Parts: sequence; C-alpha cells; structure tokens
Amino acid sequence: MSLAEGLEVAVIVPCFNEAAAIDKVVRDFRAALPNATVYVYDNNSTDETIAVARAAGAEVRSETRRGKGNVVRRMFQDVDADVYVMVDGDDTYDAAAAPKLVEKLVAENLDMLVGKRVETHQAAYRMGHRLGNRVLTGLVAWLFGSQIDDMLSGYRVFSRRFVKTFPSFSREFEIETELTVHAMQMKMAIAEVPTNYKERPPGSVSKLRTFRDGWRILVTIINLMRNERPLLFFTLIGLLFIAVGVVLALPVFLEYLDTGYVRRFPTAILSFTLGIVAVVCMATGLILDLVSHVRRETKKLAYLSFAAPRVKADARDERAAAAQRRNTAS
Repeated sequence: MSLAEGLEVAVIVPCFNEAAAIDKVVRDFRAALPNATVYVYDNNSTDETIAVARAAGAEVRSETRRGKGNVVRRMFQDVDADVYVMVDGDDTYDAAAAPKLVEKLVAENLDMLVGKRVETHQAAYRMGHRLGNRVLTGLVAWLFGSQIDDMLSGYRVFSRRFVKTFPSFSREFEIETELTVHAMQMKMAIAEVPTNYKERPPGSVSKLRTFRDGWRILVTIINLMRNERPLLFFTLIGLLFIAVGVVLALPVFLEYLDTGYVRRFPTAILSFTLGIVAVVCMATGLILDLVSHVRRETKKLAYLSFAAPRVKADARDERAAAAQRRNTAS
C-alpha cells in the first residue's frame, strides 16, 4: 500500500490568463492523482480561464490582489490538506511525476520537495530566465546555505506543517525565493527531484518579466538577509563604512607623518565619523541577531505543533492493524 494512500492531497494551481493550458493541467493532475482535489486560484484573468478550469473538474477560487505571491498566500491560508502539490497553470511541468514526488515527501518525512526543471524542449527555458535563475540561486546558496539547484521552480510539494507555518509577505514571483529561504532558516527536511520541463502550449504567454522580476527577487533576497541574518547584513555595511573611512583617512595620516600637521580637518572628522557609524552598525547587527533567533524559535514551536506526513500515515496504518487484530480476535 502506498504511504500516501489515505492522506488528503491538494493540487493547488495559481492562474492568470491560462485558458490555453489550464484544461490539460487540471485533467493531467486529476489522472495522476485521482484521489486529490485540484484547486485553481484565478488571479483576475481576462480570458476564459475560470470556465475552462471548472469544466475540466477543478474547484475554482479567486484572489483579487494581483501577483503570484498573493495567490500562493491565499491558497496556503484557505486549502486544508495533508500534502500540497503546487504547480503553475501553464502546462510546462510533468503531471506524471506527481505521485512519485508525493510518495517521496511522505516516505522521507520531508517538508518541501522541489521539482528541478530538466528541459525537454530547447524553447522551454529562455536564456535570460536561465541566467537569472543561476545567479539568484547561487546568491541564496551563498547567503543561506541552500542546496537547491533550481530555486525558482514552480513545481513543489509541501507538508501541511510547512504550509500552515509559512509567514509569506511576497506579492509576485519572489514567492519561490521566500519559500526556499524559509525552509533553509528553519532547517527543514527538503529535497530536489529532476522533473521534465516543456515549452508552453500555443496561446500561453509567460508572465515573468526577466529584468523587472529579477530585480524584485534580488531586493527580496536582500530583505530576507536583513531579517534572517542581520549580523551578517549589518556587519557587511559596517565593513563598507570602515573601508571608505580608511581610504579617506589614509592621505590625512600620511600627511601628518610627513609634516606633523593635520590640515584637512573635515576629511579627518568624516573618516572618524564613518568609523563610529561602522561600530553602531555592527552593534545593531548583534542586537537584531538575537531578535531573529527568538523569532525562529517561535516559528519552530508553531511548526512542531503539526505532525509530519509520515507520522500521520504510520498512525493510520497502526489504527488499521489494530482494527484487524480486533476483528480477528472476535
């Protein structure tokens, strides 16, 4: 018997103007996970996305605030399940891989499993998107210790305890970055599995804008660094002030050694002030690092209040075995 059997699985699909693709997405995931409920969350589509999704058998709901981050936050708040499969509504991800992903999440007690994109068509992944993904994924790996190679993948499987304790603030495509950093900071059990990634069907257009959304993701990484790793963030700022102060003070110091006089008092005062600001920055980082540690402990307690998928599956099997023993005894 599959470990995931008996667990409530929800397929959650954020959607905006995907009438050309959503029918196949819904039907493919209903076929791959016949016991799951497919939820399509429409984000103010101006085409026939809602009607097509409903006709395909999905439960259609709406989020009026524009942006993928807003939609994901609403899905996490509203949908109640044991396992969540999140996928974009553009028919680029492999629905046939979903049972394997769900089974792996439950079997290994994972909280997040990422479908790493493996291109099956040359046109599936635009060059700008590929380069941006590598740069941003590498930056997050350096700052937060992430071991995920495809941080911006929209194909993910989550445990209930991840979904219900995820404090999301993103509005648009930076949501994937926030999901990844949250898992890293909470030291959750995660994994990455290669999955096929194909080009969009005719009539489906990517909503990701390479430069604008890339910039938003970069700003999100900086903000997450400030909130989650304040000591490193403010120490780097302090070191920058020290470097500028040393550059400004060096000519003044050399002149003093040569003549015994300090003629450029404004420069000397400025460099000294920069040194004081640097010390204040580092002290600020130390204080906020303690605050961040307390916040993580609070989030961890909330996270631990939910059972892992495997624990719930094991409890189900134990109940079934106990019932069988009672029937045999009687």
